[in-house]
Amino acid sequence: MITKPEIIKRFVSYVTIDTESDPESDTTPSSAKQWNLATKLAEELKAIGMKAVSIDENAYVMATLPSNVDYEVPVIGFISHFDTTPDFTGANVKPQIIENYDGTDIVLNEALNIVLSPNYFEDLLLYKGQTLITTDGTTLLGADDKAGITEIMSAMEHLIKHPEIKHGTIKVGFTPDEEIGRGAHKFNVEKFGAEWAYTMDGSQIGELEYENFNAAGAKVTVKGKIVHPGYAKGKMVNSMYIATEFINSLPRMETPEHTEGYQGFFHLYSIAGEVEKTVLQYIIRDHDREHFEARKEVMQKLTKELNSQYGREVIEIEIKDQYYNMKEKITPLMHIVDIAEEAMKALHIKPLIKAIRGGTDGSQLSYMGLPCPNIFAGGHNFHGRYEYVPVESMIKATEVICKIAELTAQRRN
Repeated sequence: MITKPEIIKRFVSYVTIDTESDPESDTTPSSAKQWNLATKLAEELKAIGMKAVSIDENAYVMATLPSNVDYEVPVIGFISHFDTTPDFTGANVKPQIIENYDGTDIVLNEALNIVLSPNYFEDLLLYKGQTLITTDGTTLLGADDKAGITEIMSAMEHLIKHPEIKHGTIKVGFTPDEEIGRGAHKFNVEKFGAEWAYTMDGSQIGELEYENFNAAGAKVTVKGKIVHPGYAKGKMVNSMYIATEFINSLPRMETPEHTEGYQGFFHLYSIAGEVEKTVLQYIIRDHDREHFEARKEVMQKLTKELNSQYGREVIEIEIKDQYYNMKEKITPLMHIVDIAEEAMKALHIKPLIKAIRGGTDGSQLSYMGLPCPNIFAGGHNFHGRYEYVPVESMIKATEVICKIAELTAQRRN
């Protein structure tokens, strides 16, 4: 039996270590402080009895739980990331434990009047009567994805302590820099040695995902000409006005705030401008590969049209693909999703099978030869001060890992 005190103690020990990644760095890990948790995890894996524990020069942590059956079983893996997003500070996290949540407002920080309210965050009402872990309102929590690490570590310890639960060889991996899109870049799939794996990096209890966005980033550079404004007639070209034309020429309703489900979007997330030069940073997202390619073409065509309109190259655009929809790699292997779904149902968890409106290490790993659906880790409101996680959801996720291991052992190679 996996207990609340064990889960809480382990989770708190992880989230109180600052592991914020740095998108401006070109090292791996991107921030030196990620080593602090990576090293701790490697030592903890050894302490609970895992084998072949390793931590490489880029802070990727791997370990093996040997099979306890005498027949050949598929080797599977479980993966989570230990960095936290640079979107909001993860330094000096002070978790608060809310026992027997009563469905009312939670005052995160009285002095700063920061309140976590079900009037705004309706999902809170799903967890009445449960134990919640929240922030103190001044940092994020780090359940993304230290909840996943907690669950994997707790499941491995449980399986080691209960050899009556039959399982094949299980690999675990903990990665840096997922939050800045590099979590899988230096993951050694061959060394990991699993036929397939699951990332424990979803949100609400029951989530099971094997589809995600196709993704690209676009940098639009608009070039102007600066001239003294008193003598600028016919000479000045204000790049900010041209940039505004570009922005307004894209479909206004195809933005994150107007889309949901399988709908894709163009997302302008940064503008830096002066008369001489303006730089727009976009992300392009779509679940459908053809629509994804069409979105990129729309931006390329718009660039050509504006350059033609101004009679010279006033705009340069650079588009780079980031990741692709893992559905293409997982659909031929749907038994790996079926096992996870069966595990949830066996534990009386209603599977919520849906597409991720974002990305995951599992997407890149699937294209690197390691098919990798995503399973709930339990947290909500990631990347900000209102983040929280129900302890009961972490316990259930831990049980799902153990049940997947057990069900996979029933599938002889």
